[in-house]
Amino acid sequence: MTEPRPSTGLYQHLLLVVDLTDDSPIIGARARAIAAACGARISLLHVVEYVPVEPLGETLLPAVEIEEELIKRAKVRLTELAVSLGLPDAPTRVETGNIKSEIVRVVTEAGADLVVLGSRERHGLSILINFTEDSVLHAAPCDVLAVRLK
Repeated sequence: MTEPRPSTGLYQHLLLVVDLTDDSPIIGARARAIAAACGARISLLHVVEYVPVEPLGETLLPAVEIEEELIKRAKVRLTELAVSLGLPDAPTRVETGNIKSEIVRVVTEAGADLVVLGSRERHGLSILINFTEDSVLHAAPCDVLAVRLK
């Protein structure tokens, strides 16, 4: 685990968390602008939360193959996103598991001092659901910027 650095008032390491949807470049551009203003470095993270369906047969092999394929595709897309943002050398990570838990774990391991992720507008019953950005906001050991998306 990386030790926290003394605060200089500016962010030093941003963790850009994306779901690899069409909104990811918008979130990435915001993180890049903040990093440029602060002279900070950026790492990118995507979490694959794969829940296999109960297998019909006796083998879990198809579920394992599907998860491996999801991870492989996510790594390619995350690298492509980093390049499109002008961050070809930025570290990229694809993790598997519970999205909220993995974000908090990676933030702690990487020693990031700002998490940047997207936040979608909510209406009706969806307001009652505990969304990723809310959970990360309360559990992360650092600041969290939720970029408002339409």
